[in-house]
Amino acid sequence: MENETNNAFTIMPMNQEISLSPGEVYEGSIKIINPSSATENFAYRASVTPYSVGGEEYTADLLSESDRTAISKWIEIAEPTGEVAPNESKEIKFRITVPDNAPAGGQYATIAVSSNKDVANTNGVSVQNVFEIASIIYAKVAGETVHDGEVLENNVPAFVFVKPVKLTALISNSGNVHETATITIAVTDVFTGRVILPTEENAGQYSEVIMPETTHYIEREVSDLPELGIVKVSQTIDYNGQVSTIEKQIFICPIWFIVLVMITIATIITAIALVVKKHRHGKVVV
Repeated sequence: MENETNNAFTIMPMNQEISLSPGEVYEGSIKIINPSSATENFAYRASVTPYSVGGEEYTADLLSESDRTAISKWIEIAEPTGEVAPNESKEIKFRITVPDNAPAGGQYATIAVSSNKDVANTNGVSVQNVFEIASIIYAKVAGETVHDGEVLENNVPAFVFVKPVKLTALISNSGNVHETATITIAVTDVFTGRVILPTEENAGQYSEVIMPETTHYIEREVSDLPELGIVKVSQTIDYNGQVSTIEKQIFICPIWFIVLVMITIATIITAIALVVKKHRHGKVVV
């Protein structure tokens, strides 16, 4: 059975992209999985919420309604309640009925699944945060869409005291539909020549959805770095037909090393001062 090793309630997919047209009826689904470690059936309740983001760090908002969350009113869940046995999964089907006058551009909602408080038999799984088990729907409604955005900042530090190294970016979207930014990171140890990224397990590449009429601050950590040394790091952002690349050599210098250097310097200066003082006292005056 799939997902046998999971130790937490799972929803799949975590997000999905959908293309819609005015007047269309779209049929879709998500899957919920009760882990094999559960001891009882999981009684669930599925619901639809609007989805938007707040601030540059994209705090999820499942309450606010706007023209871009109208799709939450268009979605109907076939069976909003049910139960899933341990190590079993269930498909939850939904239907999107798009109005004939639906505006072109992005529409956003979630299908959220939480424990059904009306059913007592849910001891197998504890669900406390609805957003963590929500499938985000990124929909594009056909029509006059505007693609307009740019990479405002692409930053790699030159010097760090504490690992991991944090790479950042700031990306804007002034269009009326979401866009995807593909970010690729490459890291090499300058002294040893070891390639830290990419690896067989980690391609060093990830994608970020940039919501319409927002600016998104993105921070990514790079680990598996030497305690002390120099690494060559590059970050490439492919977004809205633009490619932004920055490459730097980062000096990794932990605080303990700086303290050690300062103590060493202080010790050397003290030793020189003592030698000079002794030499002066040892002179013979005629």
